[in-house]
Amino acid sequence: MPSFRVQLNILGLLPGNPPEAVMETAVQALAAAHHVEANQLDIVSGVPRITLRFTVPDDEWSVENSRARRAAINMRAAVEEVAKGQDLRVLRRIRGRWTVL
Repeated sequence: MPSFRVQLNILGLLPGNPPEAVMETAVQALAAAHHVEANQLDIVSGVPRITLRFTVPDDEWSVENSRARRAAINMRAAVEEVAKGQDLRVLRRIRGRWTVL
């Protein structure tokens, strides 16, 4: 199964939401349609960034990429119900390297 990553910078929480709601929401949104392999929170230049690794079913290259992009967009929409996000990125594992789609 092809492996993808989605990354989203988190600029701030919306009122009434605890910090852990961001990752919980992101994982739930992706897991609704795909297998989530891992997730992590990093601080990059002072900005929190969530990264989730997931797989999509084997299919044609363009279909796999389209499914990954759609999953990332759905995840961002879910996360933005609890926090403000910025700079959504989708990456695909190609020959041992992560490449931006």
